Amino acid sequence: MRNLLLASVLGLLAACQSAPSAPKPIALFDGKSLAGWHTDVPEADGKPDAPASFAVRDGVLVSLGNPPGHLITDASYRDYRLLVEYRWAGEPGNCGILVHASTPRRLYGMFPQSIECQMHVGNAGDFWCIGEDIVVPDMEKRRGPKEKWGVDGDKARRILNLTDGSEKPAGEWNQMVIECRGNRIDVWVNGDHVNHGAHCTADHGQIAIQAEGAVAEFRKVELTPLAD
Repeated sequence: MRNLLLASVLGLLAACQSAPSAPKPIALFDGKSLAGWHTDVPEADGKPDAPASFAVRDGVLVSLGNPPGHLITDASYRDYRLLVEYRWAGEPGNCGILVHASTPRRLYGMFPQSIECQMHVGNAGDFWCIGEDIVVPDMEKRRGPKEKWGVDGDKARRILNLTDGSEKPAGEWNQMVIECRGNRIDVWVNGDHVNHGAHCTADHGQIAIQAEGAVAEFRKVELTPLAD
């Protein structure tokens, strides 16, 4: 009996030691600098003294809204869960998180090829197709007539989210979670599952934060790789 018990304990210890550990979150924003990111702001081309579109203030990453452009990760990612905590510092407006970003300035000489997860006040969680596409349930209801769908210019690139009232009042912190697994993208806002799509035309790429007119603050930008 003693030998059997010992063998069981040793087997359990061996199993625990060989079990893979859960992936650890990676802070994409270190709270001090924009290390690991670069900016793409068309209005700053050839203008070394152009005002900054992004800054770090008091441990918070700030999208200043103007000049319009993007803060883009140096690295490319696939199969991850991205957690973003944000709030509007003043008048709520427009901003967004872009996933699977690739070709710079793909749309209107400004937006990188990507799928945007919208943060525009009242519309958080909408998808915008920017040179990439995605399929959601009830496509015609949420995107409009099929003949108008597209990923460029004046095509129907917006796909409405599934909820109203998921966002918190201006000045309060919101949490957006974006999960990218294979060709699927799911979005949660403050715990509500606000959008999901599949058959995305990209499954990896950079991550970008917009400067698009309104001042938005980010206190956390954290990525967790998804286990197989």
